[in-house]
Amino acid sequence: MTGDIDAGEVLFEFIRVGNAVKVTAFHVPTLTEISIVGARGASEAHLKLLGLKRLEYVLAKQRGEGT
Repeated sequence: MTGDIDAGEVLFEFIRVGNAVKVTAFHVPTLTEISIVGARGASEAHLKLLGLKRLEYVLAKQRGEGT
């Protein structure tokens, strides 16, 4: 889907909380987990893309890359 991460190495969990959806993305090779909150009406594909982008940002910060 995006740059550095193979989407096949990421597990996603979607939890509806009122009018929002909490998305948790877990990168298996690095054991890194992030969470974002999106609109309940957003598509699953869009929420996954947002989760992957956030995960890439966090992994880049862990590697010491400035973003």
